[in-house]
Order: sequence, then C-alpha cells, then structure tokens
Amino acid sequence: MKSILLYITWNPSLDAFSLGPITFRWYSLCWLIGLALAYIVVRKLFKDQKIPDEKFDPLFIYCFLGILIGARLGHCLFYQPEDYLTSVKGFIEMLLPIHFISAEGWEWKMTGYEGLASHGGTLGLILALWLYVRKTKVPLWQVLDNIAIATGITACFIRLGNLMNSEIIGSITTVPWAFEFVQRDGLPRHPAQLYEALAYGLLFIIMLWLYKRQKSRVGTGFYFGLCLTYIFTFRFFVEFLKKEQVAFEQNMLLDMGQLLSIPFVIIGIWCLYRGLRTH
Repeated sequence: MKSILLYITWNPSLDAFSLGPITFRWYSLCWLIGLALAYIVVRKLFKDQKIPDEKFDPLFIYCFLGILIGARLGHCLFYQPEDYLTSVKGFIEMLLPIHFISAEGWEWKMTGYEGLASHGGTLGLILALWLYVRKTKVPLWQVLDNIAIATGITACFIRLGNLMNSEIIGSITTVPWAFEFVQRDGLPRHPAQLYEALAYGLLFIIMLWLYKRQKSRVGTGFYFGLCLTYIFTFRFFVEFLKKEQVAFEQNMLLDMGQLLSIPFVIIGIWCLYRGLRTH
C-alpha cells in the first residue's frame, strides 16, 4: 500500500515579503539569518576569551565576502564551467548577480546569485580568515576554532534556504516523509536539504556543549577539525540520497560533492589529531 497520503506537497513561494519595490527571497533571508546568528555567537566567544572588540569588528566583513565569493566561484568552476568560462556574458554572470535575457543582445535582469557551492564557500572562508589573521594578529587556530563552533547554525539556515528554493533535491523515494517538489517534477523525493539542515543544527548544539566543558581546546584546531570532519563526512553520505545537480554527474561513481568532500574530511581528521595531541 502506498504511503502517498503522507507525502508532503512542497510548493512555497520563493519570495518571503516585499518592502516597496524590494522583494526579499526566502533563500537570501535564510542566508542573512544564518550569518547574523553566527555573528552573535562568535562575538560572545571573543568576549568570553577576552579578545578586544576592535579585533572582532572587521571579522564579519571578511567572513561574508569570503563565503559569498568562494561559494559563487566554487559553483561556477566546479559544476558549470562550460556555462561561465566559455563566453563573455557567462563570465559576467559569474561575477555579477545578473542574467542576460537573450543570447543576442545585452539586455539583463537582476536575479541574485543563482548557484552557490558549500565547498567553495569553505575555501573562501578559510582564505578570508587567513587574511583577517594577518591584519589583526589574532592566533589563526583560535579564530578557526571559534568560527567552527558557530558554523553549524549558518550551514543549517543555508540548507533551509535551499529547501525553500526547492533546490538540491533528493532522489526519488517511497519513504512516508517524502517531499513532492512541485516546482521541480512533483515526484516524491528525499528532502535532502532538510536532512542536512537537521544534521548541521545538531553539530551546532554539540559544539556549544563541548565548548562549555572544554574551553581550553580553543586554539588547538580541535573544533575546526571536528567541524570539517562532521560536515563533510555527512555531506559525502547524504549525496547518495540526492539527485545529481549537473548532467555530467550521471555516470560518475562518486558525484562532484563527494569528490570535493574527501580532502576536507582528511584535513579535518588531521586537525582533530593535532587538537587532541597539543591539548
């Protein structure tokens, strides 16, 4: 007997609300909420560790730009290089949040950045933090560990944004909690975005719990290593429940998300080992 009566028909509006001519999309709103919550958490961590406010103040800008630029370039270069690197218009669309309406003219519309990759965002964040450390002289491992403690809450809201956008959908399934993504194909699929959001929310709770009991590990790389290992190990396995994002992944044993996750897991394990050894 089918469990179709339990399937969730998922067809939310992409727009959350409008203020005059400006429309706020759920996806953008979730990104902003996730970053704002991380900002609050890291600020409290810096205060708790007696790091001066003037050294904290520029951190948000570094993180925001690093994540946004890295995530955008990661998506374009890892998943759709043939679209963004083979024409002038494609290259412009990679850098600017616009889309050219036709192949013939230069008429365009504002769309926001349609396509952000978490692996690229992670690389961009790490580079941004390195630049931040060079400017402020706050110890690198201390910064990485503090950011890692807050990362789970941001990742959780980003995946909720993906859910509201009906993107990064799961594979077809008969589980009773399947989502029918009306804006895609209406077939019952794993809500892979929700799986990730719940996993990353749990990571945030685990990180806060560990911090309250083992504050002395901040600065050893332990929390940074745990964050990388947890997120990208989960990402590797949840990919088996996802629909391929781009056509070239159809005949691959491991998809692009899994291949990109492996180095992060290895780095995470090394950082965990370093953190445990130096404590």
